Amino acid sequence: MFDKILIANRGEIACRVMRTARDLGIRTVAVFSEADTQSLHRAFADEAVLIGGPAPRDSYLRSDAIIEAALASGAQAIHPGYGFLSENPDFVEAVTAAGLVFIGPSAQAIRAMGLKDAAKALMQDAGVPVVPGYHGANQDAEHLAGAADAIGYPVLIKAVAGGGGKGMRLVEHPAQFMDALASAKGEAATAFGNDAVLIEKFITKPRHIEVQVFGDGVEAVHLFERDCSLQRRHQKVIEEAPAPGMTTEMRAAMGQAAVRAARAIGYKGAGTVEFIVDGSRGLRLDGFWFMEMNTRLQVEHPVTEAITGVDLVEWQLRVAAGEGLPCRQDAISIRGHAFEARLYAEDVPAGFLPATGRLAHLRFPDFARADTGVQTGDTISPWYDPMIAKLVTHGPTREIALQRLERALAETDVAGTVTNLAFLGALTRHGGFRAGDVDTGVIARDLEALVAEPELAPWEWAAAAALAVGLDNIRGTFAGFSTAGPIWQQVPLADADLRVAVTGPRRALVAIAGQELAVEATDAGLRIAGAPALVRGHVAQGQVSLFGPVPRVVTLADPLARAAASGAGADVVLAPMPGLVKAIFVVPGEQVSEGARLAVLEAMKMEHTLVAARSGRIAEVLAGPGAQVEAGAALVRLEEDA
Repeated sequence: MFDKILIANRGEIACRVMRTARDLGIRTVAVFSEADTQSLHRAFADEAVLIGGPAPRDSYLRSDAIIEAALASGAQAIHPGYGFLSENPDFVEAVTAAGLVFIGPSAQAIRAMGLKDAAKALMQDAGVPVVPGYHGANQDAEHLAGAADAIGYPVLIKAVAGGGGKGMRLVEHPAQFMDALASAKGEAATAFGNDAVLIEKFITKPRHIEVQVFGDGVEAVHLFERDCSLQRRHQKVIEEAPAPGMTTEMRAAMGQAAVRAARAIGYKGAGTVEFIVDGSRGLRLDGFWFMEMNTRLQVEHPVTEAITGVDLVEWQLRVAAGEGLPCRQDAISIRGHAFEARLYAEDVPAGFLPATGRLAHLRFPDFARADTGVQTGDTISPWYDPMIAKLVTHGPTREIALQRLERALAETDVAGTVTNLAFLGALTRHGGFRAGDVDTGVIARDLEALVAEPELAPWEWAAAAALAVGLDNIRGTFAGFSTAGPIWQQVPLADADLRVAVTGPRRALVAIAGQELAVEATDAGLRIAGAPALVRGHVAQGQVSLFGPVPRVVTLADPLARAAASGAGADVVLAPMPGLVKAIFVVPGEQVSEGARLAVLEAMKMEHTLVAARSGRIAEVLAGPGAQVEAGAALVRLEEDA
């Protein structure tokens, strides 16, 4: 076994690998960028090496700096985590050429599965079913459009390189094809340096079921399936294992197909074979097809660990150190059910835009597994993926595991940035999902209900007001209390002015909507008339965060800002987040229509198209391609509407 390894990654996955390494007595070396000088993964490692600036190309994508750090620190092997260089065959070859061990598959295996079109041809030869489509080399737009016509709409345009939904577009009608093709190719070129695409038939009620495989370079086993159908914009949101409705026969067929795929390329280490499954007729042996193989550890690997009792990172380390498969197929069994929810810093009502911010408060319940790379006080950086944590629950049945996930989300506290926590909670209460009726279109179909924000109840306003005046921080004092009677004070919240009177130690009255609600602060939270449970919360950065099954944020009003507030309205297009201006499509004096594309902003590994909110004439273009802009920066201004 190794004495010391370097983890060529950051955040949650770096911390995850380090935990297993520490359990095995292996020392760890972290690499970090200038943006990660205070990061948790740097602090968690035994040693840490600075490798460059905040942009990934200047740090986490610098294979030379990473290999140099490994050699200088005396590490014997490099674990790539996932993302960044994890599926880069050139990096694998450079690692081995330097006399180090790459903890993962060979460069040859990665190349074999790196391009989706070539991988599908290889899988067909190995007897693995593939989705009908065009996987040829001709990238002429007219030829691709003809292929789509031959396959039959709807079709998916998919980048042949990479994954994560980047370079992927659903096209439902021929008239949409050319615009979708240009968009997919542009995003693929940005994300992977390769704009080639393939065309596939789109399954009308698709389920995304993947099989975890593990090989030693010769033999391979599978560790059953995960259902990753709960997605939005092709990004996984909640994963589970095993898949709902899976039959013994179907599980065996999919597992055998995945093992054939792994053996066909001499796979070594942990990998995932992803299948698209037709859910319109239930799970049937003739209704699943190979999509792609991820030649690395997956983000959702903890649900497989939960149901099998296997530490996949330990298996990776042991096989990379020269051992054979840790166990035979017949020794692996399923125990119960598990879920994983991905907690992100993102603005759900604004279309799931990635968000930044300082985590003023972060707490996870102790009964759930929380894989995270951040802690209270850390900043969600615009340079990297905005994941905060993965919450994992396990139970003897699907129903119990899902109930535990719902509770875990309700007892997770985040303040300082907007998150998708309320959205995740709504998904756990979704009737179809609770019943196991899942497909990749669930979120899109029911999005309006899932993101709906109910009006604040009187007890929620009262909680926000009480927290704003610091009632939860009073310890046995009579601050604001008078023997002559309550002294009322105004609490200016963004959408309401409430009055609060402290009536005793850690007690107050809140006047709202013609009624007075009694509030009592306890060590476990606020007790408020009308509230279903004790209310937890946090005040920071001009906001009151209320935690619970439906987390809420109430902004404290700044009277000066309120008086001076004036918006640019529809005249100015602003950057919704920090990012890189990839393209500007207009020039001053040009007439545009409402909804016209004005610019493309690249942020957090995604491209975001900014459009005109109204028709008008372009007055100014305030930023050019290549400009790095902050959130709120003006990009394009329209002439005032007469």
